[in-house]
Amino acid sequence: MTNPLYDRLFGRHAGRDTTFLILPDGTRMTHGAFLDRAGRFANALFGLGLKTGDRVAVQIDKSADALAVYAACARTGLVFLPLNTAYTAAEVDYFVSNSGAGLLIAAPSKAEALRSVANRYHARLETLDDAGGGSLSAIAAGQSPDFDTVDRDLNDLAAILYTSGTTGRSKGAMLSQGNLISNAEVLRDHWRFTADDVLLHALPIFHTHGLFVGTNISLLAGGAMIFLPKLDVDALIKWMPQATAMMGVPTFYTRLLDDPRLDHALTATMRLFVSGSAPLLADTHRQFFDRTGHRILERYGMTETNMNTSNPYDGDRRPGTVGTALPGVEAKVCGPDGTELPRGEVGILEVRGRNVFKGYWQMPEKTREELREDGFFITGDLATMGEDGYVTIVGRGKDLVISGGYNVYPKEVEEAIDALPGVLESAVIGVPHPDLGEAPMAVVVPQKGAHLSADAILAGIAPSLARFKQPRRIEIVEALPRNTMGKVQKAQLRAQYKDSFQ
Repeated sequence: MTNPLYDRLFGRHAGRDTTFLILPDGTRMTHGAFLDRAGRFANALFGLGLKTGDRVAVQIDKSADALAVYAACARTGLVFLPLNTAYTAAEVDYFVSNSGAGLLIAAPSKAEALRSVANRYHARLETLDDAGGGSLSAIAAGQSPDFDTVDRDLNDLAAILYTSGTTGRSKGAMLSQGNLISNAEVLRDHWRFTADDVLLHALPIFHTHGLFVGTNISLLAGGAMIFLPKLDVDALIKWMPQATAMMGVPTFYTRLLDDPRLDHALTATMRLFVSGSAPLLADTHRQFFDRTGHRILERYGMTETNMNTSNPYDGDRRPGTVGTALPGVEAKVCGPDGTELPRGEVGILEVRGRNVFKGYWQMPEKTREELREDGFFITGDLATMGEDGYVTIVGRGKDLVISGGYNVYPKEVEEAIDALPGVLESAVIGVPHPDLGEAPMAVVVPQKGAHLSADAILAGIAPSLARFKQPRRIEIVEALPRNTMGKVQKAQLRAQYKDSFQ
């Protein structure tokens, strides 16, 4: 018997002295040394009484050890449940309760706040920090690096990732070994990753992008990662000459563009820049090319599916689109009843493939609502598809504004506003309106040194947008609220401005 996830990602590197991780202080960890560390953690986890199939909730800072815990869970058949490090104890309470986690691994600084959570649900609490300390590290230190890998198959549950929960309770997306392996293999090939690649990794590893895309691809290809704890422009610029690829959210690119050190010379060793997790402005795409000669590759994915579409490695990387369906993935734009719409029409994007998750943990009704019997997953994203298969995301279905009976797609309005001089970015939301039911409102961030007015913005977009699409109110702010992956928190904006027309 075998364990596909562990064998293909980790086990194949056993004993190798090739570089796997380059840490912020310059320390290099080989594949072999990393697997020895993961083996000690595997023995430690089983020594705590956990059994194959048990859930392990993890809320710890990014580090080599944090990644080794992921490898240990794969090797032991434990279900890995990474949690956003920004979650409060009250939020973690829900995840531990809902998942039935048998172990909660926390940063030592949060142990006191989380002890009552663990006790409430009879979960064990251990600690692990980003410097090799903590109670779990102490237990692992006394263990052997050798461990008899637990047999698993492609259909077995490997991880549960909770959605961000911007509306209602977060849902636990169940990802199988096959989901993770198939997507990583497709992306490795599609983006041409090899053992010669060095990935500049500054993403969090509690999210699909940093963990199941960046890390899994690097493991499959046998390359190395420069493993930075977070987005830090100085660190990106310091390490970029030693890298060949970078994956980031749009914020990575806008902040790099703010730094005069970004130029052709700095990016000379790079072959690929990938952006995802939030829409990349077409202007950012163009500015980055002008400064570096590199065209950012934008792709589209979700917690429930990993990656679905991608602009091509060779070919037309179109600003404003997320490319075409990846090999092995089917994508279609549909009406509410699931009927495919003609090309060019706006509808809900649905996807099907080996990457699509098994369903929502403990939520069979929600699973049936969003995962059709024929295997297509209803993403909830509004999109169009061109005749050549290129997909453009218009917005989330829940973000659609229906004003006076007319549909207003926020992205269309945002693009018109963002194209105006002095505008850095914008977010368009729907807020209650006594006459129209709801009306579009724009929250706009100016570029540094620019002075914007609502009247000037309205005058600028009037020639290109019908009156019903134009915002009934415009608010100028210093910054938009975002989550850790750079997505604008429109639910927060709607709550903040819900009384604007009352």
